[in-house]
Formats: sequence, C-alpha cells, structure tokens
Amino acid sequence: MRLMQWLLGKMNIRRYEKELEYKEHLYEEVKKAQREWEQAWCAFQEAVGSDEVDIAIYILEAAERRYQVQLKAAKQAQVTWEPFQLESQFRTSYRK
Repeated sequence: MRLMQWLLGKMNIRRYEKELEYKEHLYEEVKKAQREWEQAWCAFQEAVGSDEVDIAIYILEAAERRYQVQLKAAKQAQVTWEPFQLESQFRTSYRK
C-alpha cells in the first residue's frame, strides 16, 4: 500500500514538473513574440516609401498574430505570470 502511494506521489510530481515546464515554455514564447512585435512596430515607424511601409505592415501583422496566438495558448494553459517574472528577476539580480 505504501509503495502504491509513493508511486502515485512520484507520478503526480512528474506531471506537475511537466506542466510547469510547459508553462515556462509558453511564458518564454509569449515574451519572444512580444519582443518580435515591438521590433516590427519600430520597423514600421521607421519605414520610408510605399514598399517599405507595405513590408513593415505585413511583418507587423504577422508578429501581432503570433503574439495573439501565444497569449491565447498561455491563457488556455492558465499560465500565471508572477512566478516566472519573479524567477527572471531573481536570475538577473543573482548574476550581477
């Protein structure tokens, strides 16, 4: 009986670790998509001429869509941002 409880506990821990890893991956993807959107926005602001503007708009729309998709996936996975933000702040301050 104790062995079964121990195994179930181990399985729950593994499931939790996988879920946390997936959520961390989603968090990183959202941050990456946000940076790409910000870069596309800057490129759009600096575009000169109709061809550059057209390309910048296309890239901006694609980046915006990717950002929306990543946010939707994170929302569906019920990612809470605080633990990841605190961890990244800790990593940054720890490295200094």
